Amino acid sequence: MNKFRIFIVDDDEWYSQILEYYLSMNPDYDIIRYTTGKECLANLHQKPDLITVDYAMTDINGKELLKKIKQFDAEMSVIVISGQKDISTAIELLKSGASDYFVKDDNTKELLWNAVLRIREHQSLKKEVEQLKEELGQKYELSSLIKGNSPAITRIFNLVEKAARTSINVSVTGETGTGKEVVARAIHYNSDRKKKPFVAINMAAIPHDLVESELFGHEKGAFTGALSRRSGRFEEANKGTLFLDEIAEMDLNLQSKLLRVLQERELVRVGGNEKVALDVRIIIATHKNLAEEVSKGNFREDLYYRITGLPIELPPLRDRGNDVILLARFFLEGFCKNNKMPQVSMSAAARDKLMTYMWPGNVRELKSAIELAAVMCSNNEIQPEDITFNPISASKQFITEEKSLRAYDIDIITWFLKKYDNNVVQVAKKLDIGKTTIYKMIRDGEITM
Repeated sequence: MNKFRIFIVDDDEWYSQILEYYLSMNPDYDIIRYTTGKECLANLHQKPDLITVDYAMTDINGKELLKKIKQFDAEMSVIVISGQKDISTAIELLKSGASDYFVKDDNTKELLWNAVLRIREHQSLKKEVEQLKEELGQKYELSSLIKGNSPAITRIFNLVEKAARTSINVSVTGETGTGKEVVARAIHYNSDRKKKPFVAINMAAIPHDLVESELFGHEKGAFTGALSRRSGRFEEANKGTLFLDEIAEMDLNLQSKLLRVLQERELVRVGGNEKVALDVRIIIATHKNLAEEVSKGNFREDLYYRITGLPIELPPLRDRGNDVILLARFFLEGFCKNNKMPQVSMSAAARDKLMTYMWPGNVRELKSAIELAAVMCSNNEIQPEDITFNPISASKQFITEEKSLRAYDIDIITWFLKKYDNNVVQVAKKLDIGKTTIYKMIRDGEITM
C-alpha cells in the first residue's frame, strides 16, 4: 500500500520537527520537511498528498506559496499554519483553495492530526469514485456496448466515434428496440464529458403539464405542490449530456422554450427570474421521421435544424445479418451468469430459426426471446421449440406497412440476399424460386446488391 506523503514547509526547523515527530506516529505517513518555499516548489513533482505551509515564510509567504502550489496542481491539498489569529486572512486563504487554516498553539498538533485523517479519507473516497467512473467508462467502450460486426453496425461504430470527439448535437433515429439510448450512452461515455452526468428523459412518459418543470426545474411556490426549489434535468446534466428520447412527442409550445434554452445556453426555472448558465450536450432520439413531422406542422423547423446535428440512423436487426446470432450469444451468456445458471448453448436448428425471423421488435425483442428460451430449454441447449416469438410481433413482421405484392417480393428477396451474402443460387433455393427471376430483378434495378 502506498504511503500518504506529507510535505511540511516551515522555516522554523524546531517546530517542523515537532510536527514531523507527531505525524510520524502513524507508520502510513511519509513525512518530508522543507525549510523554504522554493524547496517545496522544486519538489512538487513528487506529488505529495498533503502540504502544510507556514504562513510567515521568509522567502515566499504562505499566500503566494499556496497560489503557486495550486497553479501546479489545483487538486493538491494544502493546510496553512500561522502564528497569528487573523480571521480575514484565514477566510482569504480558504477562498484561495486552502484545505484548512490553523493558528500555532497548544492545540495545533491535535487539529493537524484530525485534519490529515479527514483529508486522507476524502482523497480515498475521491479515488474510489474516479476508479468507479473509470470502470464505468470501460463498461461503455464501444466494443463492449454495441455488439455486432455487420457492415450496417460498423457504420454506426464510425459515426459514434466521430460524435464522441466533439460536443456536436446528435439525433439518433431508428425503429423501436434498435438501441437508441445505448448509442447515446456510448457517445457520452467515450467523450470528454464521460466523468459528468448522463441524464436521460423520455418525453412520451411524462404528463403534459409536468414536462416544463421536469426539464427546466421550478422555484418554490411556482405552482400547487411546489414546496421547494427543484432543479430540472438540464441542470442535472450540466457539463454532461442530456438525452431527450422520443423528442417528437414534445408539444409546440414547449419546443419554443427548448429552442430558446438551446440558443441562449441558459434557462429560467418555472416561477423564477434567475438565469442559470448551461453547458449541456444534447442527444435526441425518435422512431418518427422528424423531417416529415416538420412538414406536417408537428415540429418546429428552426428547432429541427438546431438539434439535428450529426444524424445516426440505426439499422433494424433484420438488416444486420449474422449479428443476430452474435447478439443472441451475448444475451444468453449474460442471462446465465446473472442467474447463476450453467452456460446454455444453441443448436444449429435454433440458430436457423433466429436467422429466418424478421425481428420487428429488434434487439429488445431478441433479448426477451433468448432469455425465455434459456429458461425453457432442457439439457442446457436451446432447440427451435424453445424459441417463442411475441404473437403481436410475429403477426406483423412482414405487414409493417401498406405495400404492393411486388414491393413485398422485393423486400423479401433483398432481405435473403443480405442474409446469405448475395448468394443468388442459395437464396433461390431457400425461397423456392428460379434464380433467373432474381437475376432479372437485379438487371431491372428492382434489387441492388
